Amino acid sequence: MLPRNNEGKVYPDIGNLARWSVSSWKYGFGLDCLRDDNPETFWHSEGNQPHSITLEFPKRVAMQKVIIYLDQKKDDSYTPEVIAIRAGTSLRDLQEVRQVPFDKPMGWVSFDVTNEPSEDGSGNKPLYAYVLQLVIMSNYMNGKDTHIRGLKIVGPLEEPAQDGTEAFPFISSDYKMYETIR
Repeated sequence: MLPRNNEGKVYPDIGNLARWSVSSWKYGFGLDCLRDDNPETFWHSEGNQPHSITLEFPKRVAMQKVIIYLDQKKDDSYTPEVIAIRAGTSLRDLQEVRQVPFDKPMGWVSFDVTNEPSEDGSGNKPLYAYVLQLVIMSNYMNGKDTHIRGLKIVGPLEEPAQDGTEAFPFISSDYKMYETIR
């Protein structure tokens, strides 16, 4: 479930580019449950708060939205109530860029990584960083452990070339026609 813009274009999933880690997990409910696209499985944190999910990218990337699957009816006090978004060039210089409160979430929730509006007023600016960290600041009913049933990170929409040419000419039909001639 990737979000679309007003024109129906799908935001690209960039989560597969990152190395993922979590602050803690309960056996059988680890990191793989965040990425399996199955809302019946979930990451279950264990231990003292705050809990965190960290994505480390090998190069600086543009991040637009976080898409998270939460189910307050099923998870009750394990459901995050406030998540802080932190970003930086390494784990040592993370800065908080946004806090997101949830009101009894049920299903996929999508939100922009930052609150900074874009120049054209169509949404928010993408965030450029090497590291993105989601920190669960509090849970409903002061719960200690956390359940998150799915998580995706998407980049901004790619703009088509303004002159009508393709961004990568080596995938054009002209290129493909001659690619095997030696």
